Amino acid sequence: MKTIYAILLTIFLGFQSQAQQFIKGSFRSKENPDIVYSLMDGYFVETKFNVSTKNFEYTWGGPYTKEGNKLVVLTHFDSRDKLVVGKNREIAFNTKNLEVIDKGENALAGNWHMSGRKIGEQITENPMRARRTYKLLTGTRFQWFAINIETGEFSGTGGGTYQFINGKYTENIEFFSRDSSRVGASLQFSAKIEEGKWHHSGLSSKGDAIYEIWSRN
Repeated sequence: MKTIYAILLTIFLGFQSQAQQFIKGSFRSKENPDIVYSLMDGYFVETKFNVSTKNFEYTWGGPYTKEGNKLVVLTHFDSRDKLVVGKNREIAFNTKNLEVIDKGENALAGNWHMSGRKIGEQITENPMRARRTYKLLTGTRFQWFAINIETGEFSGTGGGTYQFINGKYTENIEFFSRDSSRVGASLQFSAKIEEGKWHHSGLSSKGDAIYEIWSRN
Protein backbone atom coordinates (compact mmCIF):
# COMPACT_ATOMS: atom_id res chain seq x y z
CA MET A 1 0.00 0.00 0.00
CA LYS A 2 2.84 2.35 0.90
CA THR A 3 4.49 1.58 -2.44
CA ILE A 4 1.32 2.49 -4.37
CA TYR A 5 1.00 5.70 -2.36
CA ALA A 6 4.61 6.61 -3.10
CA ILE A 7 4.09 6.02 -6.83
CA LEU A 8 0.92 8.14 -6.89
CA LEU A 9 2.66 10.92 -4.95
CA THR A 10 5.57 10.87 -7.40
CA ILE A 11 3.18 11.11 -10.36
CA PHE A 12 1.25 13.95 -8.70
CA LEU A 13 4.40 15.91 -7.92
CA GLY A 14 5.57 15.36 -11.49
CA PHE A 15 2.35 16.79 -12.89
CA GLN A 16 2.50 19.64 -10.38
CA SER A 17 6.06 20.42 -11.42
CA GLN A 18 5.07 20.44 -15.08
CA ALA A 19 2.11 22.72 -14.36
CA GLN A 20 4.37 25.16 -12.55
CA GLN A 21 6.47 25.45 -15.68
CA PHE A 22 3.64 27.13 -17.56
CA ILE A 23 3.42 30.91 -17.68
CA LYS A 24 0.11 32.66 -18.14
CA GLY A 25 -0.72 36.21 -19.07
CA SER A 26 0.25 38.88 -21.54
CA PHE A 27 3.55 40.75 -21.75
CA ARG A 28 5.05 43.58 -23.77
CA SER A 29 8.67 43.84 -24.86
CA LYS A 30 10.47 46.69 -23.08
CA GLU A 31 12.92 46.95 -25.98
CA ASN A 32 10.21 47.04 -28.64
CA PRO A 33 6.71 47.99 -27.36
CA ASP A 34 5.18 46.83 -30.66
CA ILE A 35 5.85 43.20 -29.66
CA VAL A 36 3.30 41.47 -27.42
CA TYR A 37 3.57 37.94 -26.00
CA SER A 38 0.48 36.00 -24.89
CA LEU A 39 0.67 32.67 -23.03
CA MET A 40 -2.16 30.47 -21.77
CA ASP A 41 -2.64 26.74 -21.23
CA GLY A 42 0.88 25.94 -22.39
CA TYR A 43 0.46 27.83 -25.68
CA PHE A 44 2.66 30.76 -26.76
CA VAL A 45 1.97 33.53 -29.29
CA GLU A 46 4.23 36.44 -30.28
CA THR A 47 2.74 39.26 -32.35
CA LYS A 48 4.20 42.51 -33.65
CA PHE A 49 1.83 45.35 -34.55
CA ASN A 50 1.35 49.09 -34.15
CA VAL A 51 -2.06 50.49 -33.24
CA SER A 52 -1.37 54.10 -34.23
CA THR A 53 -0.25 53.18 -37.76
CA LYS A 54 -2.66 50.20 -37.99
CA ASN A 55 0.28 48.10 -39.13
CA PHE A 56 0.33 44.34 -38.56
CA GLU A 57 3.82 42.91 -39.05
CA TYR A 58 3.84 39.25 -38.01
CA THR A 59 2.61 36.60 -35.59
CA TRP A 60 3.83 33.12 -34.72
CA GLY A 61 3.42 30.54 -31.97
CA GLY A 62 2.55 27.08 -30.73
CA PRO A 63 2.70 24.82 -27.66
CA TYR A 64 5.80 25.24 -25.54
CA THR A 65 7.90 23.90 -22.69
CA LYS A 66 9.88 26.10 -20.33
CA GLU A 67 13.55 25.44 -19.67
CA GLY A 68 15.07 27.98 -17.29
CA ASN A 69 14.83 31.41 -18.89
CA LYS A 70 14.00 30.08 -22.33
CA LEU A 71 10.98 28.61 -24.06
CA VAL A 72 11.09 25.76 -26.55
CA VAL A 73 8.15 26.33 -28.91
CA LEU A 74 6.81 23.74 -31.35
CA THR A 75 5.87 26.08 -34.19
CA HIS A 76 2.21 25.65 -35.15
CA PHE A 77 2.14 28.74 -37.37
CA ASP A 78 4.25 31.65 -38.57
CA SER A 79 2.77 34.36 -40.78
CA ARG A 80 6.22 35.02 -42.28
CA ASP A 81 7.34 31.53 -43.27
CA LYS A 82 5.27 28.35 -43.47
CA LEU A 83 8.41 26.23 -43.83
CA VAL A 84 9.22 26.61 -40.11
CA VAL A 85 5.90 25.03 -39.06
CA GLY A 86 6.47 21.75 -37.24
CA LYS A 87 9.94 22.74 -36.08
CA ASN A 88 11.08 23.62 -32.56
CA ARG A 89 12.31 27.12 -31.86
CA GLU A 90 14.13 28.28 -28.73
CA ILE A 91 13.70 31.85 -27.49
CA ALA A 92 14.96 33.70 -24.43
CA PHE A 93 12.02 34.54 -22.17
CA ASN A 94 12.57 36.20 -18.80
CA THR A 95 9.50 37.93 -17.42
CA LYS A 96 11.76 40.28 -15.43
CA ASN A 97 12.71 41.91 -18.73
CA LEU A 98 9.11 42.32 -19.87
CA GLU A 99 6.27 44.67 -19.03
CA VAL A 100 3.38 42.71 -17.54
CA ILE A 101 0.08 43.58 -19.24
CA ASP A 102 -2.03 41.07 -17.28
CA LYS A 103 -1.64 37.83 -15.35
CA GLY A 104 -4.08 35.70 -17.31
CA GLU A 105 -6.89 35.96 -14.77
CA ASN A 106 -10.39 36.02 -16.26
CA ALA A 107 -13.31 33.59 -16.53
CA LEU A 108 -12.64 33.34 -20.29
CA ALA A 109 -8.84 33.24 -20.08
CA GLY A 110 -7.47 30.22 -21.93
CA ASN A 111 -6.56 28.81 -25.32
CA TRP A 112 -9.75 27.89 -27.17
CA HIS A 113 -10.44 26.25 -30.53
CA MET A 114 -13.58 26.57 -32.65
CA SER A 115 -15.45 23.32 -32.02
CA GLY A 116 -18.88 24.03 -33.47
CA ARG A 117 -21.49 26.42 -34.82
CA LYS A 118 -25.20 26.79 -34.23
CA ILE A 119 -27.49 27.65 -37.16
CA GLY A 120 -31.12 27.92 -36.09
CA GLU A 121 -31.53 25.09 -33.60
CA GLN A 122 -28.99 22.86 -35.32
CA ILE A 123 -25.48 22.54 -33.85
CA THR A 124 -22.75 21.44 -36.24
CA GLU A 125 -19.65 20.05 -34.55
CA ASN A 126 -16.20 20.84 -35.88
CA PRO A 127 -13.73 18.11 -34.83
CA MET A 128 -10.11 19.15 -34.31
CA ARG A 129 -8.21 18.82 -37.59
CA ALA A 130 -4.94 20.12 -38.99
CA ARG A 131 -6.81 23.15 -40.29
CA ARG A 132 -8.16 24.95 -37.24
CA THR A 133 -9.03 28.28 -35.66
CA TYR A 134 -7.78 29.20 -32.22
CA LYS A 135 -8.68 32.11 -29.97
CA LEU A 136 -6.24 32.75 -27.14
CA LEU A 137 -7.46 34.98 -24.30
CA THR A 138 -5.35 36.23 -21.41
CA GLY A 139 -6.75 38.43 -18.64
CA THR A 140 -7.35 41.42 -20.92
CA ARG A 141 -6.17 40.50 -24.42
CA PHE A 142 -7.51 38.26 -27.17
CA GLN A 143 -6.12 36.97 -30.45
CA TRP A 144 -7.64 34.60 -32.99
CA PHE A 145 -5.63 32.84 -35.70
CA ALA A 146 -6.70 30.51 -38.50
CA ILE A 147 -3.96 28.04 -39.38
CA ASN A 148 -3.06 24.61 -40.76
CA ILE A 149 -0.44 22.85 -38.63
CA GLU A 150 0.37 20.32 -41.37
CA THR A 151 0.73 22.51 -44.48
CA GLY A 152 1.87 25.65 -42.65
CA GLU A 153 -0.93 27.66 -44.27
CA PHE A 154 -1.69 30.87 -42.37
CA SER A 155 -5.14 32.27 -43.18
CA GLY A 156 -5.29 35.31 -40.92
CA THR A 157 -5.33 36.78 -37.42
CA GLY A 158 -6.75 39.63 -35.42
CA GLY A 159 -6.72 40.76 -31.85
CA GLY A 160 -6.63 43.45 -29.22
CA THR A 161 -8.26 43.94 -25.81
CA TYR A 162 -11.51 42.53 -24.47
CA GLN A 163 -13.94 42.77 -21.57
CA PHE A 164 -16.30 40.10 -20.27
CA ILE A 165 -18.95 41.57 -17.95
CA ASN A 166 -22.42 40.23 -17.07
CA GLY A 167 -22.63 37.94 -20.09
CA LYS A 168 -21.43 40.61 -22.52
CA TYR A 169 -18.15 40.06 -24.35
CA THR A 170 -16.61 43.09 -26.11
CA GLU A 171 -13.61 43.01 -28.44
CA ASN A 172 -11.60 46.15 -29.19
CA ILE A 173 -9.59 45.50 -32.35
CA GLU A 174 -5.95 46.63 -32.35
CA PHE A 175 -4.68 44.64 -35.34
CA PHE A 176 -6.18 42.71 -38.23
CA SER A 177 -3.97 40.99 -40.78
CA ARG A 178 -6.57 40.98 -43.58
CA ASP A 179 -7.99 44.49 -43.29
CA SER A 180 -6.27 47.26 -41.32
CA SER A 181 -9.35 49.50 -41.65
CA ARG A 182 -11.01 47.45 -38.90
CA VAL A 183 -8.46 48.60 -36.33
CA GLY A 184 -10.21 50.75 -33.73
CA ALA A 185 -13.58 49.00 -34.07
CA SER A 186 -15.38 47.48 -31.09
CA LEU A 187 -17.64 44.44 -31.40
CA GLN A 188 -20.03 43.24 -28.70
CA PHE A 189 -21.32 39.70 -28.31
CA SER A 190 -23.33 37.61 -25.88
CA ALA A 191 -21.18 35.04 -24.11
CA LYS A 192 -21.71 32.22 -21.64
CA ILE A 193 -19.92 29.12 -20.43
CA GLU A 194 -22.02 25.94 -20.65
CA GLU A 195 -20.59 22.55 -19.69
CA GLY A 196 -17.09 23.95 -20.07
CA LYS A 197 -17.73 25.36 -23.55
CA TRP A 198 -17.84 29.02 -24.54
CA HIS A 199 -20.99 29.98 -26.46
CA HIS A 200 -20.34 33.15 -28.44
CA SER A 201 -23.12 34.87 -30.39
CA GLY A 202 -23.81 38.18 -32.11
CA LEU A 203 -22.73 39.90 -35.32
CA SER A 204 -19.35 39.41 -36.99
CA SER A 205 -17.14 42.29 -38.15
CA LYS A 206 -18.92 41.95 -41.54
CA GLY A 207 -22.34 42.25 -39.91
CA ASP A 208 -23.27 38.56 -40.30
CA ALA A 209 -25.11 36.75 -37.49
CA ILE A 210 -22.91 34.14 -35.79
CA TYR A 211 -23.25 31.57 -33.04
CA GLU A 212 -19.91 29.90 -32.34
CA ILE A 213 -18.97 27.26 -29.81
CA TRP A 214 -15.40 27.15 -28.51
CA SER A 215 -13.69 24.43 -26.47
CA ARG A 216 -10.56 24.63 -24.36
CA ASN A 217 -7.45 22.87 -25.61
